[in-house]
Amino acid sequence: MWWPINHPLIRKNYLSMTQTISPEAAKREIHGAKECALLDIREHGLYGEGHPFLSVHCPYSDFEQTVVALVPNRQVSVILMDDGDGISERAADLLMQMGYLQVSILKGGAPAWAAAGYTLYKGVNLPSKTLGELIEHHDHPQIISPATLHQWQTEGRPLHFFDCRPPNEYDKMTIPGARCVPNGELAHRLAAVVTNDSDPIVVTCAGRTRGLIGASGLQRLKLNNPIYAVENGTQGWALSGFTLNRGNGRPEMPALSQSALETSRQRADALIAAEKLVCIDVAAFQELARDQDRTLYLVDVRSLTEFKAGHLPHAVHAWSGQIAQAADLTIGVRRARVVLSDDTGMRAAIAAIWLRALNYEVYIIRETNSGALPSDWRENAPARSPVDLLKQIPVSSAIAQISGGGARVIDIRNSQAFRRAHIPGALWANRARLGAIPNDCPLILCADDAVAAAYLARDLRSRGVTINGLLEGGLAAWQAAGQPIAVSPDHPADGECIDFLFFVHDRHDGNLDSARRYLEWETGLIAQLDPEEQQSFRLA
Repeated sequence: MWWPINHPLIRKNYLSMTQTISPEAAKREIHGAKECALLDIREHGLYGEGHPFLSVHCPYSDFEQTVVALVPNRQVSVILMDDGDGISERAADLLMQMGYLQVSILKGGAPAWAAAGYTLYKGVNLPSKTLGELIEHHDHPQIISPATLHQWQTEGRPLHFFDCRPPNEYDKMTIPGARCVPNGELAHRLAAVVTNDSDPIVVTCAGRTRGLIGASGLQRLKLNNPIYAVENGTQGWALSGFTLNRGNGRPEMPALSQSALETSRQRADALIAAEKLVCIDVAAFQELARDQDRTLYLVDVRSLTEFKAGHLPHAVHAWSGQIAQAADLTIGVRRARVVLSDDTGMRAAIAAIWLRALNYEVYIIRETNSGALPSDWRENAPARSPVDLLKQIPVSSAIAQISGGGARVIDIRNSQAFRRAHIPGALWANRARLGAIPNDCPLILCADDAVAAAYLARDLRSRGVTINGLLEGGLAAWQAAGQPIAVSPDHPADGECIDFLFFVHDRHDGNLDSARRYLEWETGLIAQLDPEEQQSFRLA
């Protein structure tokens, strides 16, 4: 049965479950021995301008859809952090409705964290980025400068050159001559793309850390080939005065022969043994799944094409390199258990090495050991709080309502999309700032995500606002109907764009000063760590 948050029985239990927690206590808990999730529920811009080192982004604008994936165990301790603006109370209500049992609100939010003397870090994926910097000092991978790489290419020197980022990032820009084979995939497909054991293997990313991690991972395979990471990646290339290739497409991964697959298995076996990684079968997996006191993630680290063709029940996808370099996009609970699903084991092994360094308890389940994994192993997982989708309003009906003064359009797409194009007279709004939405007339919402729109509408209706429905087809349908659009490059103002991170956002678009500042930020991460944050890593 679904009861509203103000039901007496629900409210009584909620008051006993939710508490405030001081920054000092939250700091102790996130660095303690037990599982814990510190969720920053502010929007992306606020989060990226400064957040605790081990916090995970879970914006309130998409809270119900995100939190169930980031925190799949309702018994884990969850600490919510806002901007000291009371939004954590709303999120705590939602968590309680979804059955979470240990919810705390960081008293005073992010400002209180800073006032307590703790650092609020700029940027995103902080632990993973810092790991790459630590690996440079720990493993000392060989570095090749852009000038030297350019000289090698000009001379026609034999080399194998790879961009170790996923295809969507490769599409945006890459160094000329680089082939898209992401970290993990490169180790797995090496026998298919590197045909000798003498020519250098060179890897690049957009900045520093994925190139460093990629080179270090290949070094652990004990290859004869010299292995290099490009100094500062594509940004270093641009800063050296060289031109990047843009609009490169999204290539499929190189195909493997049966012989190359067998080589991947053999190398995976050797790597798993050398690194003392743990492989499990279905029986062991089910035992882990039955442990309700621990959080368990099942992540398929094969290519996206392979994942879409079929995967284990309730597995989520992440590229092998990305699960390590952006772990907080998938794993919301510190010290959780992570099972990596793979075929030969190579991509899982590469990812497991780095996830273990990030202090997760990691296991590998291979295709040959997976068998028939029961589809109900995640039966106790939290579910999104129910919400009714909004009535779809055709463009013709919306025009009639707007022109007659009977409704106003509220655009809840991201702020930068609104700046580029929106319905004339529309107001941009975000669920985290409902106070900016008028209640003097009925509203029509324009959105890209119907579910997110429904949750925002639910919040508005609780404040007495009338919602007529959702514009069918969104802005694209409006334009297709020949209706005019408005452009506002400076509205909403930068300070209102809480969903957009302006920090060096244009570093990949030719702004060399932003590229320099980003690289300075990355290389300066280690120096900012306090003793507890330094202990967040386990380097062998």
